[in-house]
Amino acid sequence: MERRDFILGLSFILSLLGTLLVPKLPQDQLYHLFADTRSCLGIANFGDVSSNLGFLIVGSLGLLKLRELYQSGKFQSLSEVLPYIIFFLSVALVAPGSAYYHEDPDNDRLFWDRLPMTVAFMSLFGAILIDRVDMFSMQKLIGQKLTGQKLTEKLILGLIFLGVASLVYWQQTESTGNGDLRPYVLVQFYPLIALPLICWLYPLSKHTSVKYLVWMYVWYALAKALEYFDAEVYDLLGNMISGHSLKHMAAAMAVYMVVLMLSYDQDRISR
Repeated sequence: MERRDFILGLSFILSLLGTLLVPKLPQDQLYHLFADTRSCLGIANFGDVSSNLGFLIVGSLGLLKLRELYQSGKFQSLSEVLPYIIFFLSVALVAPGSAYYHEDPDNDRLFWDRLPMTVAFMSLFGAILIDRVDMFSMQKLIGQKLTGQKLTEKLILGLIFLGVASLVYWQQTESTGNGDLRPYVLVQFYPLIALPLICWLYPLSKHTSVKYLVWMYVWYALAKALEYFDAEVYDLLGNMISGHSLKHMAAAMAVYMVVLMLSYDQDRISR
């Protein structure tokens, strides 16, 4: 048990050191230049704005599913379901945040795009940690001997604080002309590195089926690829829809995998 805790801790330390060794990363202003700039119904950049509707839909579906599962006894306490509530609520809030950014993209608006996404990342990461990592190891991670609800609340709030702090740091450094995205990159991508490691080191779970976590990764990887090839996809599809608009839809599907993951476990328990 101590060895696997050490491996998990070491993965974070190495990721942190690697981040610190990289030079400061200001926000590339070319990031704000998207392929599809068409207006419709008086809305600028309509494709990238409207495609965020998927986040509102899947976030709402997730919250409705949580209520159903909580009422059926899938979750034993409110603290157990709390990380998922924060996750799906944050996903739903990605819709207005990202739409606001895409209507007139710049650094100031990008903060409101990234804020709900960061909270969603951190809460889901916390949910998987709570589900898979044993209580003793979690106490060592927190640095305090807490149990149950207090442990959950401390971990989730701590992760969310780190995520939001990384965004505030980026925003403040950008405002002084010395932008630095490194902390934000760490909190966004370390969970993607750590989650496969967590599933391997801590195979027992109640809510987080590996099957759906893998599909979540597949959809997220597709979303990042569509984002990167925004203009190429737009040209390939005859200027009908851009890669970035499709990226929003693929990312929403990644979230839907979490809805299916929770539903799958409930069906299995019922049988």
